[in-house]
Amino acid sequence: MPEKKQATPGTIDNYKKDGHTAAQKLLGLDHLRAFAIMYVMLFHYQYFGHPNWITNIAPFGWTGVDLFFVLSGYLIAGQLFATIASGRQISLIEFFIKRFFRIIPPFLFIVALYFLFPVLREWGQPSPLWRYLTFTLNFGLDLSKSGTFSHAWSLCVEEQFYLVLPLVCLLFVFFKQGAKAPYLLIALFVGGFFLRFWNWNHYMVPVLSSPNFGLVWNEYIYYPTYNRLDGLLVGVSIAGLFTFFPKVKALFNSYSITIGLLGVLLLVATRIGCTGYHNFDTAVWGFPLISIGYGLILAAMVCPSNPLFKLKSFLTAQIATLSYAMYLCHKIVIHVVQLLLGSLGMDTNSNLVMLLCFAAIITTATLMRYAIEKPALNWRNKALMRFYVNAQTGL
Repeated sequence: MPEKKQATPGTIDNYKKDGHTAAQKLLGLDHLRAFAIMYVMLFHYQYFGHPNWITNIAPFGWTGVDLFFVLSGYLIAGQLFATIASGRQISLIEFFIKRFFRIIPPFLFIVALYFLFPVLREWGQPSPLWRYLTFTLNFGLDLSKSGTFSHAWSLCVEEQFYLVLPLVCLLFVFFKQGAKAPYLLIALFVGGFFLRFWNWNHYMVPVLSSPNFGLVWNEYIYYPTYNRLDGLLVGVSIAGLFTFFPKVKALFNSYSITIGLLGVLLLVATRIGCTGYHNFDTAVWGFPLISIGYGLILAAMVCPSNPLFKLKSFLTAQIATLSYAMYLCHKIVIHVVQLLLGSLGMDTNSNLVMLLCFAAIITTATLMRYAIEKPALNWRNKALMRFYVNAQTGL
């Protein structure tokens, strides 16, 4: 990251500029976010009552989380890098105000539902409450004991990422070592190969023939943050290249369709090569290759030359807007809807029940959007304005 002259961290002008930038949505990312949430929900739906055809397309749906990681890495790092490139200081207070009001209120609402109304729990018991509140659920998560709201593991990875990334950026800027930041990204990426290789041999090889193999895989390979950095690192790398190296972005823009197709081909090749889900190839090579594949697609879709860059779709825009709430609530909704419809004699393996489940998820997410998320975003804007005014007046 090239060194820039530092400026005042927060001003009202910056607030207005940030709001204007946020309004200019990258439509291509809406399509990706909508795809990611639908693919994840299909993956999880196969563990409830489901039509037979779901088993043909759902097994690779776990990679939708990796796409979310790539998106988060790109968007969050992009904001921080843009601040650095413009000569402004990174404000931790500003950063965490934005993240807190975006993530925490809907998350706490779902946590409260799980703990206050046990009938909503889809599988077994939840983990201890403090594991959710501290976003440490993804370490040592044993699904045989704590299967409910287990998909919060990915939120833990992202929250840990949100905590560390701005601090790392501040350190690189403070010590004027931004040009060396790519070495850290490479070291973390390569280190992930060796760490997962070691984890496989240390934890998985001894239980290859055990019926608990899948549980051990999730606990020691799939959930821990140090094994799942690939998507975030790919997103951060793309943001860094596009922010600090305009010629690289111009090159991608010239070949955006080809680059996007390469990403699709890489995903298809990984799907074929990494047969199954719990295996050595997926653990060591599959995670990074999937992240790179999604990263190439993302890099292509944020280029103005790409046909999907300006393609407006009401459907994907709405699903993208609701994607966080949908991710939080979808297991509760599927469980409750199938429980109710099953008690009425409906076949929970039918296409109709699946359609009703997905309609209920979107409805619930919409209610969460207007009852929780939008008020929280209004509180965020008021908190940011107060922070900017205080920073400008020196209070």
